[in-house]
Amino acid sequence: MTPNSFSSTTSPRSASSGLVHDRSVRHFNQVDLSRRWNISPRTLERWRWLKQGPRYLKIGGRVVYRLEDIEAFEKAQIKKAGQQPTEAGCE
Repeated sequence: MTPNSFSSTTSPRSASSGLVHDRSVRHFNQVDLSRRWNISPRTLERWRWLKQGPRYLKIGGRVVYRLEDIEAFEKAQIKKAGQQPTEAGCE
Protein backbone atom coordinates (compact mmCIF):
# COMPACT_ATOMS: atom_id res chain seq x y z
CA MET A 1 0.00 0.00 0.00
CA THR A 2 1.07 3.54 -0.61
CA PRO A 3 1.58 6.10 2.17
CA ASN A 4 -1.56 7.94 1.02
CA SER A 5 -3.74 4.83 1.28
CA PHE A 6 -7.20 5.18 2.80
CA SER A 7 -6.33 2.55 5.41
CA SER A 8 -3.85 4.89 7.05
CA THR A 9 -4.81 6.82 10.15
CA THR A 10 -4.58 10.31 8.70
CA SER A 11 -6.75 13.35 9.14
CA PRO A 12 -10.13 13.21 7.38
CA ARG A 13 -9.17 16.37 5.44
CA SER A 14 -7.30 15.79 2.21
CA ALA A 15 -4.35 18.16 2.05
CA SER A 16 -4.28 18.22 -1.74
CA SER A 17 -7.95 18.83 -2.52
CA GLY A 18 -9.23 20.45 0.66
CA LEU A 19 -12.23 18.10 0.58
CA VAL A 20 -13.42 16.32 3.70
CA HIS A 21 -13.52 12.52 3.36
CA ASP A 22 -15.43 10.79 6.13
CA ARG A 23 -14.10 7.24 6.09
CA SER A 24 -16.51 6.19 8.85
CA VAL A 25 -19.59 6.58 6.59
CA ARG A 26 -21.21 3.21 6.16
CA HIS A 27 -24.01 2.37 3.83
CA PHE A 28 -26.40 -0.51 4.39
CA ASN A 29 -28.41 -2.14 1.66
CA GLN A 30 -31.92 -3.42 2.33
CA VAL A 31 -30.73 -6.89 3.34
CA ASP A 32 -28.03 -5.52 5.68
CA LEU A 33 -30.54 -3.30 7.47
CA SER A 34 -33.17 -6.03 7.67
CA ARG A 35 -30.59 -8.27 9.36
CA ARG A 36 -29.60 -5.48 11.78
CA TRP A 37 -33.22 -5.07 12.87
CA ASN A 38 -34.27 -8.71 12.40
CA ILE A 39 -37.15 -7.77 10.09
CA SER A 40 -38.09 -8.78 6.57
CA PRO A 41 -36.51 -6.88 3.66
CA ARG A 42 -40.07 -6.53 2.35
CA THR A 43 -40.95 -4.52 5.46
CA LEU A 44 -38.34 -1.95 4.44
CA GLU A 45 -39.79 -1.91 0.92
CA ARG A 46 -43.27 -1.30 2.33
CA TRP A 47 -41.99 1.47 4.63
CA ARG A 48 -40.40 3.21 1.64
CA TRP A 49 -43.66 2.92 -0.31
CA LEU A 50 -45.59 4.33 2.68
CA LYS A 51 -42.91 7.02 3.22
CA GLN A 52 -42.09 5.62 6.66
CA GLY A 53 -38.88 4.27 8.12
CA PRO A 54 -35.39 5.74 7.92
CA ARG A 55 -34.20 8.12 5.22
CA TYR A 56 -32.53 6.43 2.27
CA LEU A 57 -30.58 7.19 -0.87
CA LYS A 58 -31.37 5.84 -4.30
CA ILE A 59 -28.23 5.70 -6.39
CA GLY A 60 -28.40 4.19 -9.86
CA GLY A 61 -31.50 2.20 -8.95
CA ARG A 62 -29.92 0.87 -5.75
CA VAL A 63 -31.39 1.76 -2.37
CA VAL A 64 -28.89 2.36 0.43
CA TYR A 65 -29.25 3.62 3.98
CA ARG A 66 -26.61 5.79 5.66
CA LEU A 67 -25.57 4.71 9.15
CA GLU A 68 -26.29 8.19 10.53
CA ASP A 69 -29.88 8.04 9.19
CA ILE A 70 -30.37 4.55 10.63
CA GLU A 71 -29.15 5.66 14.05
CA ALA A 72 -31.32 8.81 13.94
CA PHE A 73 -34.38 6.67 13.12
CA GLU A 74 -33.53 4.26 15.94
CA LYS A 75 -33.18 7.14 18.39
CA ALA A 76 -36.56 8.56 17.32
CA GLN A 77 -38.19 5.18 18.04
CA ILE A 78 -37.18 5.11 21.72
CA LYS A 79 -40.29 5.15 23.87
CA LYS A 80 -40.64 5.51 27.62
CA ALA A 81 -42.77 3.06 29.58
CA GLY A 82 -46.41 4.16 29.55
CA GLN A 83 -45.87 6.66 26.74
CA GLN A 84 -48.85 7.09 24.46
CA PRO A 85 -48.43 6.54 20.69
CA THR A 86 -48.09 9.65 18.57
CA GLU A 87 -51.28 11.02 17.06
CA ALA A 88 -50.01 10.52 13.50
CA GLY A 89 -50.58 6.78 13.80
CA CYS A 90 -53.84 6.88 15.76
CA GLU A 91 -57.40 7.63 14.81
